[in-house]
Amino acid sequence: MSQESNFTEGKILSPLIRFMVPVFLAMFLQAMYGAVDLLIVGKFAQSVDVSAVSTGSQIMMTITNLVTSFAMGTTILLGQRIGEGRGREGGQVIGSSICLFGVIAGVFTVLIPLLSSQLSSIMNAPSEAFAETSSYIRICGFGSLFIIAYNLIGSIFRGIGDSKTPLMTVMIACVCNIAGDLLLVAVFHMGTAGAAIATVAAQMISVMISLLILRRRGLPFQVERADLRFDGRIIRKVTALGVPIALQDFLVGVSFLVLLAIVNGLGLIASAGIGVAEKVCGFIMLIPAAFMQAMAAFVAQNFGAGKYGRARKALIYAIAVSTMLAVVMFVITFWRGDLLSGIFANDPEVILASADYLKAYAIDCLLTCFLFCFIGFFNGLGMTRFVMIQGIIGAFLVRIPVAFFMSRQVPVSMFHIGLATPCSTVLQVVLCLIWFRLANRKYA
Repeated sequence: MSQESNFTEGKILSPLIRFMVPVFLAMFLQAMYGAVDLLIVGKFAQSVDVSAVSTGSQIMMTITNLVTSFAMGTTILLGQRIGEGRGREGGQVIGSSICLFGVIAGVFTVLIPLLSSQLSSIMNAPSEAFAETSSYIRICGFGSLFIIAYNLIGSIFRGIGDSKTPLMTVMIACVCNIAGDLLLVAVFHMGTAGAAIATVAAQMISVMISLLILRRRGLPFQVERADLRFDGRIIRKVTALGVPIALQDFLVGVSFLVLLAIVNGLGLIASAGIGVAEKVCGFIMLIPAAFMQAMAAFVAQNFGAGKYGRARKALIYAIAVSTMLAVVMFVITFWRGDLLSGIFANDPEVILASADYLKAYAIDCLLTCFLFCFIGFFNGLGMTRFVMIQGIIGAFLVRIPVAFFMSRQVPVSMFHIGLATPCSTVLQVVLCLIWFRLANRKYA
C-alpha cells in the first residue's frame, strides 16, 4: 500500500486534508447532478417543473444517501483490514459487497418506478406538478443500477485511501450531465423528463469510466473470481457496520422529506422556495460531509492499527478546520441567501421564500462542523449503532415536531420552520460529546 493511502504513520492534518479535498470536490460535482437540473429547469422551464424537480430530486437524494451510507460498511471494513495488515481479505470484502449491492440494485430498479406515484403523493407534491414529479422519480428509478454501482465503487476507493479517482470520474460525468440538461431542457424543452434523463445518463457514464480506471490501475490487493460470492461472514460484518448508518441517514432523510411535505402543503411558491433552499443547503453542507467521510476512512485505518490516540487527534484537527470554514459559510448564507437562491430561480417570490429558510440553515452551519466530524469519527470506530440512535433522536424528537409546530403559527415563516434543523443538531452534538467521553474511557 502506498504511503499516500496509509493513514497510520506520519503527519495527521496534511494527509487528512489531502484526502478530504478530493472527497469534497467529488461530492460537490455529484451534488451538481440535481443542482444543474434545478438550475437549468429554473432558467428554461416553468415553476411547475421547478417544484417537480426539487421534490423528485429530494426523494432520489434520500435514496442515494441510503445507498451511500450502507456502502460505508464496505469502506470501514476495508479500512480496518488494511490497518490490521490483512489486505488479502480486502478482495473478499469487495467480492461479497459486489454481490450484495447487485441484489439491492435489482430491487430498487423495479420498486422505485412502480412506486413513483405513491412517493409523489406521500411527499404531498402540488397537484399542478404531480405528474411531472412522478415522471422524474420514475425515470431516475430506472437508473438505480448506476446510482448503486457508482456509490459502491466510490466506497471501495475511499476504503483503500484513494479519494482522487472518484473525483476524476464524477468530474467527467458532471460535464456530461450539464451538456445533457442544456440539450434536453434548454434546446428540446423536455422540462422535468429531460432533466431526469440527463441525470441518469451522466451516472451511467460515471460508472463506465470508473470501471475502466479500476481495470487499468488495479487494486493494492488481489480480487479473484472466487471472491465474487455471498460470503456470509463478510456480508454480516458489512451489514452490521452499514445498516445502522444507512438507517440513520434514511430516517433523517425521511424527516427532511416530512418537513418538505409540510411546506408543500403551503402552496406552490413555498414548495419551490424550499426546493431551491434545499439545493443550496446541499452545497453548504458539503464541507462537513466531506470531513465526515474522510474521518471515517482515516479513523478506521488507525483504529484497526490500534492507534486510538492518533484517531482522536485527527478528530480535533478536523473540527478546528471545519469550524473556520463554517463561519465563512454562515456569513454568506445568513446575509446573502437571496444571491444563492437566485442562482436556481428567477421568480422573486420563490427567491424570497428560499432566502428566509436559508437563514436557519446558516445557523446550522455553525453546528454541523462539530456533528459531522463526530459522526465520521464514530463510524470509523465501528460505533455505527450510536450514530443511528443519535440521528433518529434528533430527527423525530426535535426536527419534525418543531417544523410542524412552526408551520401552524400565523403568519407562517419559512425561517421559523427552518429552525427545526439547528434545534435538532444541538441535541445531537450534546449526545456526541457524551459518547466521546465514554469512548475515551474505553480506548484511551
